[in-house]
Amino acid sequence: MITNNKYKYYFYTSLLFLFFILLFKASYSLSISYKEALNVFVNNSVLSLITNTSIYILGQNDIALRLPFILFYIFSVILMYKITENYFRYEKDRYISIVIFMILPGVLSASLLVNSAIVVIFFTLLYIYYYKKYNEHSYFLLLLFLFIDNSFAILYLALFFYSLKDKNNKLLYFSLVLFFVSMYIYGFSTSGKPRGFLVDTFAIYATVFSPFLFLYFLYTIYRVGIKEDRTLIWYISTTALISSLIFSFRQRIYIEDFAPYVVIFLPFMLKTFFHAYRVRLKEFRTNYNILAGLVVLMLSINVILTFINKPLYLILPNSTKHFVYQYHFIKELAEELSKRDIKSITTDNEELALRLKFYNIDKGDDYFLTLKNYDYPSERISIKYYGKELFVAYLIKLK
Repeated sequence: MITNNKYKYYFYTSLLFLFFILLFKASYSLSISYKEALNVFVNNSVLSLITNTSIYILGQNDIALRLPFILFYIFSVILMYKITENYFRYEKDRYISIVIFMILPGVLSASLLVNSAIVVIFFTLLYIYYYKKYNEHSYFLLLLFLFIDNSFAILYLALFFYSLKDKNNKLLYFSLVLFFVSMYIYGFSTSGKPRGFLVDTFAIYATVFSPFLFLYFLYTIYRVGIKEDRTLIWYISTTALISSLIFSFRQRIYIEDFAPYVVIFLPFMLKTFFHAYRVRLKEFRTNYNILAGLVVLMLSINVILTFINKPLYLILPNSTKHFVYQYHFIKELAEELSKRDIKSITTDNEELALRLKFYNIDKGDDYFLTLKNYDYPSERISIKYYGKELFVAYLIKLK
């Protein structure tokens, strides 16, 4: 009991520490992207409702924009912690698995961005927790999911396959109906010329997990499928993985539709690793030690780059190739305009205008702001990180 309490303390301390780090990152390091601005000002979706409710309560700022998704992340981690209770032989294993889940590239980055992935992770884990606690399916939650996101069609399909194994006719019919209703409401994009993106999908998954962890994930999914009891979570993750790979033969997939269902398998994958590691004598653990070391190294690099990534601009010949380029510079540009007491502009770039609107730079007729260098007298506004010029805008006074 003392040991359990010790790791429980470690868990909540780690989570609280990460929560404050995420708040700091959201407040000072990121600008609103164009897609996020669409969710705030244009779109009419669950994401729009979440972000605008937060902004209404906390004001129009970066913390209000990203706080809901940080909270979804925190509650998702807590749910995963609850779900894995009494699952591992040692409490230490449970703590390690949860920490790795917390810092997975796909999970950690989803906590900072306005996107559906972390919302889907939370509600999927909520459904699994309910099933674990009461040993029955929540049909109310399944119905609710229909109005939250299109990607829950993957969950419905997984539950259909699981119901065949579990011989649950009620779940079979309910999940099948919801799957077809979801497909009817949201559809699935099949436009464009058919092209294979299988390699791209594997690369994206390797980024979501980290390369070595994803390879072990594939091995574990296969191993459990042929040798062990196939659980509800195995069905969910496997259905999402196989569906994404099948669709990749024809078109580029929207990874946020599939990755949430894949990453939730991680603690259960690590249980397989811990078991395989401990049944071997120390002299036969070399390969496992190497794998664990590589995974820790890659995850550590990911955490560092998630929170400290601006120095990468110093070594990139093309700044637009930075993986978070679309989340930088606009806040700084708005601050430069505010220093000049400019509260409104007109521009030839609608994406720029919408992003600046979040920082209270509205449309007006006194100044023209552009990213192009026209042959016209203008003021050059330069945004630099670590002394390197990365973003330039041109300000022209009209009146």
